[in-house]
Amino acid sequence: MVNNVVTPPTPVNEPILGYLPGSKERSELKAELKAQERQVIEIPCIINGEEVFTGDVVEQVMPHDHSHVIARVHMAGEKEVNDAINAALDAHKMWSTMPWESRCAIFLKASEMLAGPRRAEINASTMLNQSKTCHQAEIDSACELIDFWRFNSDYCRQIYEDLQPPVSPSSMWNSSEVRPLEGFVFSVTPFNFSSIAANLPSSAAIMGNTGVWKPSRNSYVSNYRLMKLMMDAGLPGGVINFIPGKASVVGDICMSHSELAGVHFTGSTAVFRKLWKDVANNLENLRSYPRIVGETGGKDFIVAHPDCDRRALLVAMLRGSFEFQGQKCSAASRAYVPQSVWDAIKEDYCDEVSKITMGDPRDFSNFMSAVIDRKSFDNITGYIDRAKADSGCEIVTGGGYDDSKGYFIEPTTIICKDSRYESMSEEIFGPVLSVHVYPDNDFERILEVCDTTSEYALTGSIFAKDRRHIETALAALRFSAGNFYINDKPTGAVVGQQPFGGARGSGTNDKAGSPLNLLRWVSPRSIKETFAPPHDWGYGFLN
Repeated sequence: MVNNVVTPPTPVNEPILGYLPGSKERSELKAELKAQERQVIEIPCIINGEEVFTGDVVEQVMPHDHSHVIARVHMAGEKEVNDAINAALDAHKMWSTMPWESRCAIFLKASEMLAGPRRAEINASTMLNQSKTCHQAEIDSACELIDFWRFNSDYCRQIYEDLQPPVSPSSMWNSSEVRPLEGFVFSVTPFNFSSIAANLPSSAAIMGNTGVWKPSRNSYVSNYRLMKLMMDAGLPGGVINFIPGKASVVGDICMSHSELAGVHFTGSTAVFRKLWKDVANNLENLRSYPRIVGETGGKDFIVAHPDCDRRALLVAMLRGSFEFQGQKCSAASRAYVPQSVWDAIKEDYCDEVSKITMGDPRDFSNFMSAVIDRKSFDNITGYIDRAKADSGCEIVTGGGYDDSKGYFIEPTTIICKDSRYESMSEEIFGPVLSVHVYPDNDFERILEVCDTTSEYALTGSIFAKDRRHIETALAALRFSAGNFYINDKPTGAVVGQQPFGGARGSGTNDKAGSPLNLLRWVSPRSIKETFAPPHDWGYGFLN
């Protein structure tokens, strides 16, 4: 807008609906689930705002009922990928010069649509597509994404204001043009969080970038509905181009393109490392040095001191490990518990885990559902089977699994004598918690073990009452986690409260949910305007 200074609405975290029996939101979600489960939708590529049906179709199924097809997805080929890149490049001038408040208005509108009339639709699609319970879908595909769009809009304002030079001496005016990157941003998104899937392309877009979005092969339905939501909120064609397809097609073309300006990634460490290598190998052919932002794997920990709140520890172990089947990069996957504490809580812990209900997420009495696909099922059960065969391991909860209808794995707890056993050190990404029981007097040594066992450094937590022990853990584990929790489970970061990201093998720690992430998608230009330029080339010292 002309001749005004705009301040977006002050962001607040979206309240989490409870879906209690008899509630309005529960009945609306149930009705939407019934409607969507009867559909088999056709999912196209979306290029320059237009739907493109390629005819190269793959089916999307429910993980908890893998014979039930919910979508037919049209996969992109070389032509579609190149068309998407060209659409992004063509839209760049229009979008990058649009006033920032106009760009943000689109995503603020999208947040209101998601908070209101589209909430049940998006939550239901996440439940059916990714086997999330109503609670897990609510905090992900509704609340977190609403928060991303609201807070990112305000962070955008802050960046434009804060990057202005504080000093303009007499006779000149200094300013910063906070430009987007030159080229297109390639967003590669995961299956496990619908909010992350939509945030990766939209956070770059808020700052004026255009790009190509490659959704995960396991979340096409929810991601497509979110793409349509952004378009319905007013997103112009070409700004975000939705391209389902094989990594060998979409990724290879995007990563080798001369106009690649950035990569926004959430996924496995191995894939992210390959993307770095691809960029390095192609640097001579690139116009710019791309921004590479990634959040990858985790082997997230809980360390308990002998003097801790034992009931809180038990709850954190259960919730942190088994919500959403452990398919969170932040999920508690290893725990170090003192012998005295384990002796005290073991029976109660095993009893509480045995109460966990597992099944179809459409049944709201279930705490857990299925893991995402066959590949994941086989990988997770491989760890369980090897632990069963290892004399140094004891399975105290779960250990069973069944793939006859859906990819179901029981919440499994493995007691490991070896603190560096494979399930204590390697990312499993499933409902498996490995516990090492250590002597009570070994607290400081076990902190060193925790710090050095895994290549990852994403999330972790310490349970202790005495502040001295907390401070000891904070110091010893300073670089072990990008998100650190004191007397709480290592999951559940909230936008605007705990910016999320880790280092080491867990990514670039660019903190989604904070201005730090948005800063990666801008390339400022410093501008100096002189009102009274000198007319004499000489200096006083020459006299």
